[in-house]
Amino acid sequence: MKKLQGCMITLVLGTLGAVHCANAADYSNNQSDTNSDTPLFRAQELSIDIFGSGSVNQQTINHISGDRVSDNGRLGAGVGLNYFFCRYVGIGGDAYAENVHRSFVDSTSGNLIARLPIGNSGLAPYIFGGGGYQFDQVRQSFGQAGAGLEFRFTRCWGIFVDARYVFADKTEDYGLARAGLRLSF
Repeated sequence: MKKLQGCMITLVLGTLGAVHCANAADYSNNQSDTNSDTPLFRAQELSIDIFGSGSVNQQTINHISGDRVSDNGRLGAGVGLNYFFCRYVGIGGDAYAENVHRSFVDSTSGNLIARLPIGNSGLAPYIFGGGGYQFDQVRQSFGQAGAGLEFRFTRCWGIFVDARYVFADKTEDYGLARAGLRLSF
C-alpha cells in the first residue's frame, strides 16, 4: 500500500508539473518578448524535485573502490521542495527512503541553498548546508553540507545531480548522492 501511495504522489506531482509547463509554454508563445530575454532561474521560484539516491558509509568513503560501493552502497528515491527568495539564495527540504519495507521515509532534511546561474546557459552550480532527522535504521539528527549542478532545458524543466556529506549524531558519517528531475514554477 505504501509503495502505491508513493507512486500516486509521484504521478500527481509529475502531472502538475507537465500541466504547468504546458501553460507556461502557451503563455510565452503568446508574448511579444523573446525567450532569450527570459531568465531560466528566477526569484520567487518554487520547484519540486523527484530523485534517485545512493549512499555509502564512512568506511567506504575512506577506502573507495567499485567493490566497496557495490557491497555497501544503498539505493533509494525521494522528493524535495525548494523556494528561492531571490535568484541566488533559497531554502529546500527533502525526504527519501532507501528501504521502503521498514519505513516509508528514512530521512528528512532542510537546507540553505546558494546557486550561481551561468548567464542564460541553463547551468547553475550550487552549494547547500543544513540538517535533518533520520528515522531508520537509527533515529538520530544530523548536519550536512554539499554541492551540485542543475541544468535547465526550459524555464520549467531541468535535471540535477548533487552530493552531500552527512555528519551523523549517533552513527558514523556517510555520503549521499542524488540525481533527478526538477520541476520549477
